[in-house]
Amino acid sequence: MKIGIMSDSHDNIAKIVKAVEVFNTQGVECVFHAGDIISPFTAIQFKELKSKLVVIFGNNDGEKTFLYERFKPIADIYKNYFGSIDGDKVKLAMFHEPEEIDFLRDTSGFDLIIYGHTHKVDIRKGKVMVVNPGETCGYLSGKATVAVLDTAGMKCEVIEL
Repeated sequence: MKIGIMSDSHDNIAKIVKAVEVFNTQGVECVFHAGDIISPFTAIQFKELKSKLVVIFGNNDGEKTFLYERFKPIADIYKNYFGSIDGDKVKLAMFHEPEEIDFLRDTSGFDLIIYGHTHKVDIRKGKVMVVNPGETCGYLSGKATVAVLDTAGMKCEVIEL
């Protein structure tokens, strides 16, 4: 199963559109957004996704009520996310901020942990795979990125937009 992973889109409409195109072209079955969407109006661009969308709130998502309202028809939206994919073969957790990542890698039953917030790509393989796709917006690093993970072999590719 292929999944798309993105974070920190920060209202960059052009990069959101490009990310959606990448995920649709790659044939992902689900996209996970690890927070900091920012404005509810970006839901319009996410409607073009051909896959399921799971979104969590980030520290800069201030208008949570309206974000929830606009995204509810097109996405599952949470504070943090815990679930499974690929027929329950891969247990995953998604957070915006990375404070608990190392603890969870050592003590949890998760196979995959997704996070954002740092705007830096972080792919760590091991018993538990950790993925931060970097920033979709490209504002801080100058590099807009997303990731596509294939659960067959847990292979993760970072794609520059």
